[in-house]
Amino acid sequence: MQLFIGGACAGKRSLVKTRFPSAVWWRLAPGQRLRECAGVMLPSTPLILHGVLEWLSASMDSDAGSDGWRSQWCDDLNELLQSAKAQQTALVIIASDIGRGIVPIERHQRRLRDLNGWFSQDVAERAEHVWYVRHGLVMPMSPHH
Repeated sequence: MQLFIGGACAGKRSLVKTRFPSAVWWRLAPGQRLRECAGVMLPSTPLILHGVLEWLSASMDSDAGSDGWRSQWCDDLNELLQSAKAQQTALVIIASDIGRGIVPIERHQRRLRDLNGWFSQDVAERAEHVWYVRHGLVMPMSPHH
């Protein structure tokens, strides 16, 4: 799995399109489980998952608390990675970095920022490659210490 992360309009999509021209793109839908994305995988064809911030935002009102939801997406990530490996599919996740700048006053926006940060950490922990994109420039990051 690879993670491309950066701010809004940083050039993440363009970079991923260039690196994975034959990929299937899948926008995460509100309430969708990550494991369900295995259903759109094609053997030996990269799968790009995007729309993470909107997916997180739309799912924040679920009955599961933050810890429960995080546990669920970690289990789903592990299953998705197993499916990708079995189908020899490169899995790529595009995520937004919203952890810089002023901390929002609204509780909802602070929670979204926290969930996005945890999600990004959980993906980075499992990723083979992590790329930080800023101003169209890409910097490799080390996902493992």
